[in-house]
Amino acid sequence: MQALEQRILAEGRNLGQGILKVDSFVNHQVDPTLMLACGHEFARLFKHLRPTKILTAEISGIAPALTTGLALDIPIVYARKTKPITMPETVFLTTAPSHTKKRDVEIMASPEYLQPGERILIIDDFLATGQTILALARIARAAGAEIVGVGALIEKTFEGGRAVLRDLNVPVESLAMIVDMRDGKIILKTRADE
Repeated sequence: MQALEQRILAEGRNLGQGILKVDSFVNHQVDPTLMLACGHEFARLFKHLRPTKILTAEISGIAPALTTGLALDIPIVYARKTKPITMPETVFLTTAPSHTKKRDVEIMASPEYLQPGERILIIDDFLATGQTILALARIARAAGAEIVGVGALIEKTFEGGRAVLRDLNVPVESLAMIVDMRDGKIILKTRADE
């Protein structure tokens, strides 16, 4: 998606060790116009799969998930990292490694909002190693839901996450793909690369 790619090149910062800082438009400050465009693009890519709910991880996955849910007119559920007192005692719980925190984090979702038979579209900000998306898939499967697709705003192809998700046997779509971040650069996959 050209608008997202342009913002990555203009404002993204390569912090080394595979960390891409996109805080000015995705992860801290959110550009709602860009996120709305991304949500419409995800809706175009996944509408035919007839998802009934979107699952994401807090916090950075919420903006693209929300705009996708708006475009598809379906609810979103975000897996939380801390359990509020309003959440039931029994929850769907798993762990996922955090690239930026450099440790495993727990993510959980309430069984009130994920039901057997639902058709789940997973949306997240990044597809890197694929571990967060796999954790979300574990939560969806624990609920008895069917995963119908995976969407990521930004994929770092060199981290191998797409291959890790192959066993989910669902379409995986990324709106921008980074093929290299060596030497402080940000190299995007171009349309000619396809």
